Amino acid sequence: MRDQDFDLLTQLLKSTSGLSLGPDKRYLLETRLTPLALKNGFDGFDALADEIRFKRPQALIDDVVEAMTTNESFFFRDSTPFDILKNQVLPKMLASRGGKKKLKIWCGAASTGQEPYSIAMMMAEDPARWAGWDVQILATDISKDALKKGEEGSYSQFEVQRGLPVELMLKYFRQEGERWIISDDIKRRVTFKPYNLLDTSVAIGKFDIVFLRNVLIYFDTPTKSAVFEKVRNVMEKDGALFLGAAETVLGVTEEFRSIKGLRGLYMPTEYAQEASLSFAAAG
Repeated sequence: MRDQDFDLLTQLLKSTSGLSLGPDKRYLLETRLTPLALKNGFDGFDALADEIRFKRPQALIDDVVEAMTTNESFFFRDSTPFDILKNQVLPKMLASRGGKKKLKIWCGAASTGQEPYSIAMMMAEDPARWAGWDVQILATDISKDALKKGEEGSYSQFEVQRGLPVELMLKYFRQEGERWIISDDIKRRVTFKPYNLLDTSVAIGKFDIVFLRNVLIYFDTPTKSAVFEKVRNVMEKDGALFLGAAETVLGVTEEFRSIKGLRGLYMPTEYAQEASLSFAAAG
């Protein structure tokens, strides 16, 4: 791989998707984009890079971003955030929003849908508590292919076995050949929409709960900071933010603070101390 091609494509990926690749990821670029080059009729990686350098066709750029996007996901991934959501956050939301009975949840890196569907199934398991509530779950991702799969709600045996309890699989999925199809009831609870976390021009609403897990690890610090600022602007003042186990706000942003004893849970700074005391009192 030519140095100029590596520089071109890493700068392109950073500006369009936030993905930050260091020199040690040269192999990743080549292994993922060479098949894309051949598929599009180019002789190889160099020819694809030249096409982007001189013509910048948007469709090809979109394909490059798609090929480089990591869409690793599974149901109830790292069960701790879901336990905290169920046992700590949602009870408080029920109390504080009981008047309007409206709750908006955003999964900002939804990939192929396992995370938002996990939330939907968890809430469907407690129908009496949510009777009469307007609960909206928005699932967004930069990858249109991933979102399409999420909308279809069709998963392989391997995918439904990763983190999904057997009782929920049998209750909310039906088997069609080698695929497992999620029920229409759960599917209706989630809205899928393509969305770039770097895009500041598109309004997506205001949210009570935001899941933004396992995506910021691919961004550099300035990009993370910009995303946190954006997320804060679309959250209610007492909203809850869930990050991945390997992610943190320390040294990145002043917009959020962690909630002691509740791994992965963060809240807007101005409310975090009050929330920590409240969660501690609740036990």
